[in-house]
Amino acid sequence: MAEQADAVASIVADWRRERPELDTAPLEVFGRLHRAFLRYSTAISRPVERKGLSMAGFDVLTALRRAGAPFRRTAGELADSGLISSAGVTLRIDRLEKDGLIRRERDPQDRRVVHSRLTDEGLSLIDALFSEHLENERRMLAGLSEAECVELARLLGKLERSVLSAEGGE
Repeated sequence: MAEQADAVASIVADWRRERPELDTAPLEVFGRLHRAFLRYSTAISRPVERKGLSMAGFDVLTALRRAGAPFRRTAGELADSGLISSAGVTLRIDRLEKDGLIRRERDPQDRRVVHSRLTDEGLSLIDALFSEHLENERRMLAGLSEAECVELARLLGKLERSVLSAEGGE
């Protein structure tokens, strides 16, 4: 597949013309990464929204599903699970509980601790939706070979560590 000029290449060319003294190499990476993320984000949210969920709700349900049986976590564990920010976790839990997808349960050993647990309906929904999610992502990666996907994942991990290091986070 021949590569063609894209919006980022055009932007870089404009900057090279207007400010040739600037090194615009970062735009080649971050411009494409940003554009790819916007398209990815739109594509993955469609099936989730068709089921009446927000992406934030989807993230909570996947975190509970990944916990394994009995598919429960505390609000703090959900916030620490990777994709969910601590801000608004309670609101997300409230909405999912209202929709019958999770149930809150007090811990029998410590009544101060409250777990959110997938209901049967929530489990069924997230199992079907996550399978669809992975298939959607597979379609988006169809233009890359398996080796390219492995290399891209490795490079993106390295990029994330580089960004964290630049922020002073590692």
